[in-house]
Amino acid sequence: MNKLDYDRALYYTHRSEWDNLLILMVRTKDQFLSKKIEQFLHAYNFERDYTVIETKLYNLLRYIDHANESLDPDTNGLPMYSLS
Repeated sequence: MNKLDYDRALYYTHRSEWDNLLILMVRTKDQFLSKKIEQFLHAYNFERDYTVIETKLYNLLRYIDHANESLDPDTNGLPMYSLS
């Protein structure tokens, strides 16, 4: 996956740029990232319980952190493990 997608997701979340986060959700090829963004944005817009919003936000941020750690900086965004 593209490391830039994770950096953008983190940036848009930090800056509360929900429109850009929505666009990223549609354009990214990482289906897990897309789903985490969708769950957070849905909770942010429709949930009344703040703890649910907070949980979805933390889930998104944890996934971004996990995905960034699993990418090898020397391979330009490719995973460190190989299937071949």
